[in-house]
Amino acid sequence: MTRDALFNPVELVEEDRTRGLVLLADHARNALPDEYGDLGLPASEFSRHIAYDIGVEMVTRGLAARLRAPAAMAAYSRLLIDPNRGEDDPTLIRQLYDGTIVPANYPMSGAERERRLERYYRPYHDAVGALVSSVAHASGAAPFIVSIHSFTPHMQGRRRPWEIGILWDSDPRAVEPMLAALRADPALTVGDNEPYDGALRGDTMFKHAIVEGYAHLLIEIRQDLIADQAGADAWSDRLAPILDAINADPDIHVAQQFGSRTGPVFEGAKR
Repeated sequence: MTRDALFNPVELVEEDRTRGLVLLADHARNALPDEYGDLGLPASEFSRHIAYDIGVEMVTRGLAARLRAPAAMAAYSRLLIDPNRGEDDPTLIRQLYDGTIVPANYPMSGAERERRLERYYRPYHDAVGALVSSVAHASGAAPFIVSIHSFTPHMQGRRRPWEIGILWDSDPRAVEPMLAALRADPALTVGDNEPYDGALRGDTMFKHAIVEGYAHLLIEIRQDLIADQAGADAWSDRLAPILDAINADPDIHVAQQFGSRTGPVFEGAKR
């Protein structure tokens, strides 16, 4: 057995599955399987946002502990393959990312692309799907799914003014109370589908929430605010009671189809 065979593409944080809440972190880590070395990049590139979402693993663990909710975290760098993209998305395996060329990703053979899908991407999504199904079974209701991400303070020379953004597609059930609670704090600048639009066909929320009609939201926190443990703890403390209150609403735990702004939900939605 090679060392690479021991690389687990997902880590599960075990908590109380009967609570009906699932936490996800698609870009929690900057690790690579041994066989891929450094993808031809200097070590400094793996401390940047192109490799992972800075601070997200700490926030996800903090929320899991405070909410007693299980979590699934991808254990590999998004530079290997991005779990928050559809299999047909052209940015699934980046060859150029924010000015950095990834030598091991270009050229990319069809066989190597399929290998990364089969060994890393699909096992992560299989684990997420199994966790979501397990929480639905244990709680006896539709689960509430929350995905944690982070974003850079600046992009392409422009400052991003938001401390936090909530991304979503068409289901407002969890989004509206989350935005209201965050905007009640006058010290926060809160983005609604900022700094990105939450409608991305084939992404994690589409696969595991939208298709199933499960209430969900994606939280983006500015990276400089959660780059250390103190910042991550502060944001876990801030977000946990809001998420707990949303999770306590019975209407959140009813499967309901809202569709998607990207097109028909069930057209090629599942592999």
